[in-house]
Amino acid sequence: MEKVYGVIGNPISHSMSPAMLNDMFETYHIEARYHAFHVQTGQVKAAIEGIRGLGVYGINVTIPHKVEVIDYLDEVEEVAANIGAVNTIVNENGKLIGYNTDGNGFIRSLNRVISNEELRSANVLIVGAGGAARGIFISLAAMGVSKIDIVNRTIERAKGIIDDCRFEVESHPLSFKEAEASLSKYQVVVNTTSVGMHPNVDDTPLSVENLAPKTIVSDIIYNPFETKFLRDAAKYGAITQNGIGMFVYQGALAFEKWTGIFPDTDRMERLVTKLLGGRTC
Repeated sequence: MEKVYGVIGNPISHSMSPAMLNDMFETYHIEARYHAFHVQTGQVKAAIEGIRGLGVYGINVTIPHKVEVIDYLDEVEEVAANIGAVNTIVNENGKLIGYNTDGNGFIRSLNRVISNEELRSANVLIVGAGGAARGIFISLAAMGVSKIDIVNRTIERAKGIIDDCRFEVESHPLSFKEAEASLSKYQVVVNTTSVGMHPNVDDTPLSVENLAPKTIVSDIIYNPFETKFLRDAAKYGAITQNGIGMFVYQGALAFEKWTGIFPDTDRMERLVTKLLGGRTC
């Protein structure tokens, strides 16, 4: 009997996860199908009970349901509980367990250019203090990164993430003036904001004039493939990375939790790039 997996969100029709993960089920000859389920606000509890009742094997969760689903799960792993958001649910014989693979997906994509050992000793700067920043900050802290600062227009939001983190980490909330002046001391800089996303492709979240050469600069945006932030950073000798890797690896980690198989991420990335049409805007 074909197993059922899927993703819930609102909206959801734009999701590339069905194409990406169904290709992986076919590649590994697994009798399963991954579907996109449009779940409206107010219907999350019913959707989770439906997963349990119908025996759906696993679900991804996207905006805006990542926080609310926690209320209806049987168990939530420590990092996801600290982040306060779940993006992956595993159904273990009716017991629904929540995980968050976003932060670790980001770390796995970062491992293409920096090892975990190097990352743990790096000074990291996160730009933004929204949900993505929170997931990345806490996941980095959980793996032992010792120094992570956050720059945000609202200092209190940055401070809130730092104060909520249950893992030991040195961290300071910064203004943009402070961050830009001290940019040369960071080995990794991550933009988690939507600044520079299509159609506002000429916007940039941070001036990079003081960036040190060989700094790793990551932008979780992948449309456009190369934001102005990344182009500017490259001019100063940075090693740049867009958001496709994070998207692919968070899906790969979910696939692994469901099947025990860590999939072919190169194939996944080629498919996502093709779905995006290879466009830069």
